[in-house]
Amino acid sequence: MTDDQKLSEAEIEVVQRDRFLADPAVPADQYPRLWNISAGMVYERVVRALEPSPPEYVTIPVLPWARRDIELSLAITDWNLLWEAAQFRRRIFSEEQLPHPLRDIADRGDVNVVFVPRTASRYYEYAPLFHLLPRSVIEYHGLPLVRCGQWPYFAQFGDIDRYLPADFEARLNRAWAHTVWRHLISGSPMRAFSESDPIRLLAHNLDFWLPPVTAVVQDFLRGMPVVNNEVKETHPHLTDGTVFDSVVNANPRMGTDLWRGEDEAAEFLQATVDAADADGRLRGILDAVRSNRVEDDFSGYWSHAREDFERKLYRKRSKIKVRFVELTDTIPVQGPETEVEANLVFADFLALLDRKEQQVVVLLQNGVTKVGDVASILGYKNHSPVSKRLARIRRKAAEYFEHS
Repeated sequence: MTDDQKLSEAEIEVVQRDRFLADPAVPADQYPRLWNISAGMVYERVVRALEPSPPEYVTIPVLPWARRDIELSLAITDWNLLWEAAQFRRRIFSEEQLPHPLRDIADRGDVNVVFVPRTASRYYEYAPLFHLLPRSVIEYHGLPLVRCGQWPYFAQFGDIDRYLPADFEARLNRAWAHTVWRHLISGSPMRAFSESDPIRLLAHNLDFWLPPVTAVVQDFLRGMPVVNNEVKETHPHLTDGTVFDSVVNANPRMGTDLWRGEDEAAEFLQATVDAADADGRLRGILDAVRSNRVEDDFSGYWSHAREDFERKLYRKRSKIKVRFVELTDTIPVQGPETEVEANLVFADFLALLDRKEQQVVVLLQNGVTKVGDVASILGYKNHSPVSKRLARIRRKAAEYFEHS
């Protein structure tokens, strides 16, 4: 017999909550945080792919406390720790070392995957994005302060979904879009665009942002110093004796905080946006959307973007008033096609009009403002010909001054 007592359900709940949730008083220089555990904690040497393929996230059902699932979680940890082997990880493990869900993926060939537990919230897939968000954004969108995240996933025993809102993914969508928006469109708030606006949809699309943030994380970790285990970088041999020249045996890299605090997270956020545009992909999308906007892309709020759109749509710069310049005692400089009527100068535009159209303009400028009176002076029986000529004059004026 011992005096030790089993923890009550309430006490277990407190332990679990403390394992996942951060202290509400955590300062801005400590939150948010994402860190990496060195493979050197488990392995003396690693296999490093010389040309790694981009990783993909694959979710695996893992129950918190079942014995089989604890073994599965540990196998996932072993696999993920060897992230530098990339698409060649399956060659490191024997079939007996990989439980069935992992073995099924490995049997598909050289694929670079990061395994994470399958959860309703999809927290583990989006952890690198979630842990870039500043505290103010987290709280504004009703999200909990989760303790530091890990990349890649390292065994966690417990159900994090218990401490996340049921609509965690939707809240994270909005929080991420709120944070990344200023990097996409400056000077125009997100509320100035409709919910169907393509750039607004892109800002909310976590699956679009997951590859670039993963690339930034890996690039940073590849710059870390290695553990000095005196492993010489050499090409390993395959089972048939041939040299496997796509990888090298190497010392494990050291673990580290990828970022800690809002300032460092902001730098990684900018790097993530840059990575999304590394090949011009993001810039191409933004330019294509801006060039092909429609009115439905905007909400009822004013913005610089809407003003620019309406200026182009309604051709504000092309709404020209045709004016006539009175001759003074000075000597004006006119073009070779300038015409003079009495004391009025009509610039080159009048040369585009036929004689009748010129007469209409002159009469209007000289105070004959009623279409019927203009028609009578020009010898027409009714005003219809004058109305038609006025319409043609307006079109010619708009074309002329738009291109002049």
